[in-house]
Amino acid sequence: MKKSRPILWILIIAAVAGGGYYGWQRFSASEAAKTQAAQKGAPRVAAVPVSIAPVQKADFPVYLTGLGTVQGFNTVQVRTRVDGQIDKIAFTEGQMVNQGDLLVEIDPRPFQAVLDQAKAKKAQDEANLANANLDLQRYTKLGEFATRQQTDTQRSTVAQLTAQIAADEAAISNAQTQLDYTQVKSPITGVAGLRQVDIGNIVNASSQTGVVTIAQVEPITVIFTAPEDQLPYISEGQKSGALKVIAFTTDGKKTLAEGKLAVINNQVDTTSGTIRLKAVFDNKEHTLWPGQSVSTRLLVRTLKDATIVPDDAVLHSTNGLYAYTVGQDNKAEVRKLKVSYSIDGRSVVDEGLSAGQQVITGGQYKVQPGSLVSTAVASSDPVQKNKVKQE
Repeated sequence: MKKSRPILWILIIAAVAGGGYYGWQRFSASEAAKTQAAQKGAPRVAAVPVSIAPVQKADFPVYLTGLGTVQGFNTVQVRTRVDGQIDKIAFTEGQMVNQGDLLVEIDPRPFQAVLDQAKAKKAQDEANLANANLDLQRYTKLGEFATRQQTDTQRSTVAQLTAQIAADEAAISNAQTQLDYTQVKSPITGVAGLRQVDIGNIVNASSQTGVVTIAQVEPITVIFTAPEDQLPYISEGQKSGALKVIAFTTDGKKTLAEGKLAVINNQVDTTSGTIRLKAVFDNKEHTLWPGQSVSTRLLVRTLKDATIVPDDAVLHSTNGLYAYTVGQDNKAEVRKLKVSYSIDGRSVVDEGLSAGQQVITGGQYKVQPGSLVSTAVASSDPVQKNKVKQE
């Protein structure tokens, strides 16, 4: 029994050691499995999908935008120059009429009668003059048998009748003019407005109510304003020729016509700090109409080799303007910007960017400084833009 006790203790110690080793192996395997599972379940940092565009160097046209009103190149309110009853209206409202076209005819009979009377008076005086000349010839031939007084009196009679005929000719001319005025004709080529008289109306030369208004629409003008601080640039630009002006619809979406700056007003409006300008358009297609409101763009100058980016790349913050650029490691970087002009979806960057850099134009709301991004080149194709948004 005494000899078996050491053996028993050895077996017990071996069993305890074996159990401990087995337990330690199970614990280590479990911890390794947990660690591996944790590593497999840990999320990876995903790249933010964005669209990019290159910073470019290009010429940039500088436009002054404003609002304007279309006016006829010439606008005439046609009035009658004689009194009478309207017998005929020869135009249609809204019709394009040419210079010299008949618009309205006034009863010509009273004026024709005055003309006929003046012609008859001239014929009478011409007959008297012919008789007076014959008498003068007779007195002249009689020589000493006719007194000097008779000859001088007859010469005076001939002179008086000659002057009377001249007055008759003036009366005939005046009567003919009054008769011509019974036909009211268009003084310019343009569009007739709404007529203000009807057949049978009595019109008077002293009345302020016209017959119709004619507006010349080929060419046509647009009156618009520009800030007074831009006046030096406008004047400088005109030295090289007439500046181009583009007229758009008031929402700026549709181009209506292109013309030239014709007049700079001779005075600045001190109340608004603006200067009035007039542009002339050919308007062959009649896209501009008198009284129409339009949006205008005046090309003042062109910036050479300007640094240009899409407007979508320029972001606003309380600290000013900035943009995200993408480096070779596909990480986003913040660049503070100074922008001088922004027109037609493009901005001119004075400071902060250089040509060749890539700027983020879409997806910036998910980007932070240093964010890893996956890029797609920005496209003007609407289908491509939709694809980028979906990604």
